[in-house]
Amino acid sequence: MIERIREAFRETEHPGDAFLQGSHEGCEPSEAIAPFRGVTDWQQLDSAVLDAHYTALSFLSAGGFRYFLPAFLIADVNSRLQTADPVFHLTNGFLDHVVTLPMGDRTCEKAIGKSEFVNPRRYGAMTWHDYARCRLSVFTREEAGAIAAYLEYRREVDAGGAGAGDITAALDGFWYDRARTAPTHETLRRFVREEAAYLKALSEPPP
Repeated sequence: MIERIREAFRETEHPGDAFLQGSHEGCEPSEAIAPFRGVTDWQQLDSAVLDAHYTALSFLSAGGFRYFLPAFLIADVNSRLQTADPVFHLTNGFLDHVVTLPMGDRTCEKAIGKSEFVNPRRYGAMTWHDYARCRLSVFTREEAGAIAAYLEYRREVDAGGAGAGDITAALDGFWYDRARTAPTHETLRRFVREEAAYLKALSEPPP
């Protein structure tokens, strides 16, 4: 499992320190991702650092999340995480959980998860399912395949656990398809090369 994760993310590019932080609201995001600045090889990160700064998984940009996720996955496979929970960040938003809340002489049922709106005043009709699919679409076919294998591994290890349903919903609703149809590393490299050539041609004076 560890070797598959390493191989899948071997060619994943660092987004650059200027593009690591995904949220700029308050001081917490900057503090959470501080240990990741200047780190251009995710394999250099100690699992203790990952666990102590587990909130970084919420505050890293899409590119930062993609680049540093394998460090969290491998640390988890090695049972070195006590607080950080990469499974949550890979499965949240694909299943609804109904919570029953007592309200005086009656009860109220509230759906939390897939169909819940993120924040209608700021994001309109976006649900957590919409948000999850957008954020997780950053992964290539190779990376998604390794993530799907990791989630299957976690489901097997935690058989009967509370998170098994979330893992199954995420695999069936997103990861299996992503692992089959997402752009490959080579597709991204080719696009970057072609885009660079196109921009260069635009900047050159006509003959």
